[in-house]
This record gives sequence, structure tokens and C-alpha cells, in this order.
Amino acid sequence: MRSATWQEPARRPRLSPDHRHDASELGPWSSSPSSNIGLTRRRSIARLSSVRKRMGTTSARITGIACAVLFTCAALLPVHAQQEDGLKLGVLNDLSGAFADLGGKGSIIAAQMAIDDFGGSVLGKPITLVSADSQNKPDIASGIARRWFDVDKVDAILDPVPSSVALGLQELVRERKKMMIIASSGLADLTGKHCSGTTFQWAYDTSVLAKGTAATVAKSGLKNWYFLTADVAFGHSLANESKAVVTANGGKIVGEARHPYLTSDFSSFLLQAQAAQADVIALANSGTDTTNSIKQAIEFGVTSGKARLVAMLAFVTDIKSLGLERSQGLLLTESFYWDLTDETRAWSKRFAERSGGAMPSMAHAAIYSGTTHYLKAIAAAATKDAEVVAEKMRATPINDFMIQNGQARKDGRIVHDFYLFEVKAPAESKGPWDLYKLVRRIPAAEVTPPEGSTGCKL
Repeated sequence: MRSATWQEPARRPRLSPDHRHDASELGPWSSSPSSNIGLTRRRSIARLSSVRKRMGTTSARITGIACAVLFTCAALLPVHAQQEDGLKLGVLNDLSGAFADLGGKGSIIAAQMAIDDFGGSVLGKPITLVSADSQNKPDIASGIARRWFDVDKVDAILDPVPSSVALGLQELVRERKKMMIIASSGLADLTGKHCSGTTFQWAYDTSVLAKGTAATVAKSGLKNWYFLTADVAFGHSLANESKAVVTANGGKIVGEARHPYLTSDFSSFLLQAQAAQADVIALANSGTDTTNSIKQAIEFGVTSGKARLVAMLAFVTDIKSLGLERSQGLLLTESFYWDLTDETRAWSKRFAERSGGAMPSMAHAAIYSGTTHYLKAIAAAATKDAEVVAEKMRATPINDFMIQNGQARKDGRIVHDFYLFEVKAPAESKGPWDLYKLVRRIPAAEVTPPEGSTGCKL
């Protein structure tokens, strides 16, 4: 029996992952079926290894690009943070409707003037101004304000108008602890039962107007009053405040007609007023409601008899729109007039240079005055925290071209003097904006309700 001879089995050639395979290199492993299976397996492994290498290179490139992007973003973060830390103000008023002339773009101009005059920055950070049209709709204004506060990081809202818009924003301002400076809106409840510790009503309110205009006319001997009232909260407030003043001075209310807000047809309401045989037809409305009711009263001859037309609220822009022929003799109360002093004339000239020649209303002056006082308070308090700044605003007297020795109260009312004006006759005017003559200066103490008497719970 022949003994078996052991032979070492042939070894498969060692392959590098990226080796190019051919039959000659594989030798005996290239022929049998089992060898072909092994070859297929090795080729698959080689391909996978090659793919991994390419993926590794691509991943490295992607990682490098990502790191570069992240590094660039990181380098930009301080600039972005600085922009967020700056102060942002937003004018949210009527830019195209019934109140666009008395506030509108003029309020944007006034706010920008205040920013520029302050140097354009506060606490070492830039001051930015944005604006939007409230369209006189509280829901639209509230939506804009929410976006401003929550997304755009606006710190203060300026000149919300009309009063329904301002009232709608009051709770939001209180909730977000933001600042609001009111100029064109005059609802007394904004500093009364709906007051906020970070809201200030800078130019006027319905209480002041009543004590200024209504008291003067009632004391002159005109006793029987008929009210033409806008059927909104502002109109009701202005009429009610005025009625109280009239009756306190011996007058009598003989009737009232409430008209739709922002209407164009006052004929039926004016005829009712004429039929009442009143001494005074008092207009408790504002904006285009005021100018349209005055125009139509003259057209219908309502004022041709004994009745005197009294605008409980009118701005210099309203009188300019009406013209002196229509508005001559009107009595009105305002907190500012461009031609009062050298200081008011100088500031108003600067405003007119930016506004195409139009002189400022009391709302425009109030936005400049209020914004400037706000910026000074931020600088003094070394913070833009609204509650802290509001306290500093109350602690600091107000002195500028508009207000002398003024004081901001806890309820948001600004205590300062007012002026009773009479609209000039055309022959008395010496220029396109020479519209008023001063009847008297009304001391603040005469028209300001005692603190704690307005219904404010602060």
C-alpha cells in the first residue's frame, strides 16, 4: 500500500483593495466554479473599498465647507447681536386714510428728526425706525404690533391712531412690557381706566379739549348746545366730557345726533341740529368727519342763522384743508402751533424742509417731543427696559419747544399748558399757514384732572 504524500495546498493570492484583477494573476483560482465565486466576492470587496475612499474624500470636503460656513456665521454673530441689541421704534398710524394729514408720514418725519438730533444711537447702539399703516383697523394694527414685538424686536410704538387702535394695543403693550407714545389719539380712557404704566398720551385728550373749548364758549353766553357725535368710543368720550363742562357752566344740552364713523354724508344729522334751534352745534368727531361736517354745514346754510359751529377737536392740517373762508371764526384747543414762539418757528421750519413745505400739527410736535424725552430717559437709566425707562421719564421734567415745565404722570397723562385759538379770517392771514390767532394760554392746572381721579388703577 502506497503511503499518501501530504502536499501544502496552494494559497490564494493576497489582493490589495484597489488591485486590478485578471486571470493570469489569479492563477489556478481563476478556473473552477468555486474559484470564480471567490473572485466575484473579492471584486465586490474591492469596489466597496474604492467607493468608501471616494465617499471619505467627499465627506471631508463637505465637512470642510460646513466648518467654513459655520466659522463665517460665527464671525457674523457679534454684528447680528449688536443689531438686535439696538433700539427699534415703530410708527404705527394712518398713512392713507382719514387721519393721514394730522399724523401720517409727518409723524415718521418727526420721529426721524428726534433720532437724528439725538445722534442716531443710544447706549452705544443704533436707533432704527420702522413704520406701517394701521388702516384705522384695530385687528390689523394688533397683528402688526405682535409681529413687531415678537419677531422684529421693536421696543416702542409711536402715534397709534385712531383711538380704537390705540386702545386695542394697550393690553398688548402692557403684556409685552413695551413703550407706547400716543400723539394723534385723544380718548381719555387711555390714561383712565385703560391706563398702562408704559404708555404716555403726549398731545391732548378729550377731557382737556372739553375744558378748553367748551368751557370758553359756554362762559361767553351761548347756552343751548346740540352735539353731532361720531358713534365710536372717542366721539362718545369727547361729547360726554364736553356736556359735563357745558352744564357745569350753566348751559343746556338740547339734543344729539350720532353719525356713523368716517361717513361722507352729514345732511340728515345737520338738518336735525338746525331744527333744534341751538346756539351751538358742537362737533364731537375728528379727521375727515370734522372737515366734511364743517363743509356740509356751510353748504346747507346751517350756520347762516344764530347757530355757531364749534369743532371740539381740529388740527392745523384740518384748517388748512378747509381753507379760511370755510373755517374762519372756529374756536379750538391745541397743545402746539407752529407760529407761537421763536423756538416753535425754528423747529417747524426744519420740519417743513423735510415735509415738502407743510407745517407740523400738534401730533407731529408731540411725536418729536415724546421720542426725545424717551431717548433721554434711556440714556439716563442706562437700559431700554420699558418699565425702568418710564419711571425715569416721570422723574424728569419736560422742557422743549413744545412743552415747558411739563410732567409725565403715573397714569400716562402729560401735564402741560394748552392754547385756545380762533381761526383767522382770510384778510387777516399773511401766508398759506398763517391760520390761527391766540385767544389765551390755558394753564395746565385749569384743564388737568387730579391724579387718582381718572379711573387709572396704577
